[in-house]
Amino acid sequence: MVHHHACIRVRDLNVHYGSLHVLKNISVDIPTNQITAIIGPSGCGKTTFLKSINRLIDLSDEARVSGEIAVDGIRVLNPHVDVTEVRRRIGLLAQQPYPLPMSIYENVAFGPRVHGLRNGRSLDETVEHYLRLAGLWEEVKDRLDAPAAKLSIGQQQRLCLARALALEPEIILLDEPTSGLDPISTGVVEASLQELKKSYTIVLVPHSIQQAARVADLAAFFLSGKLVEYAPGKEIFTNPKDPRTEDYVEGRFG
Repeated sequence: MVHHHACIRVRDLNVHYGSLHVLKNISVDIPTNQITAIIGPSGCGKTTFLKSINRLIDLSDEARVSGEIAVDGIRVLNPHVDVTEVRRRIGLLAQQPYPLPMSIYENVAFGPRVHGLRNGRSLDETVEHYLRLAGLWEEVKDRLDAPAAKLSIGQQQRLCLARALALEPEIILLDEPTSGLDPISTGVVEASLQELKKSYTIVLVPHSIQQAARVADLAAFFLSGKLVEYAPGKEIFTNPKDPRTEDYVEGRFG
């Protein structure tokens, strides 16, 4: 079962790449069943923040991470933690979709085959369930055996979302999941997110301020590796407290 209290507590998170100090003393509480958008100009540490939460940061040789991240009471940065389990519970969808080199069906069935089926659904029902959640079912239901590589980029993006969801994570981290998508596909993904937040905690790096304003329940504004302001989306986009936030959301830089 998905736990509804899953919440991410970040305290004094610092990340260095070699001599570069990318994230500086980030402390933030990310609530359950909400969409929290991480906004800020390019290079301010947003992707690094997502990768720290599910330990994909470990794959960067140069990275040094300190501070504390607790997810549902699990101390993610603890050296003894089971990283595979952390990454199962916290799905990260990268900006470039990378479907597995197999059929549409097998992409989604992959996780359930490895981790076992839950909820009493058959594999076919499971695949359909997650393709529906990702807003892709209607477009692919008649060609589930086709190679995933044959899908458009927008469809591949949603297929990767379905594949991530099929691992039954509690938290979904999304790094610009609609970059390069047409407005229709973008709308489909944004609508899916509204549906998904009923069952998951979502942290999103949006591809534009407009997208953040449309979907974010909460928004965190990062600038040069620091957290400048963190507030409900409505406040950040209409009445920010910090002049730097105002400059950014008004489009004066970034």
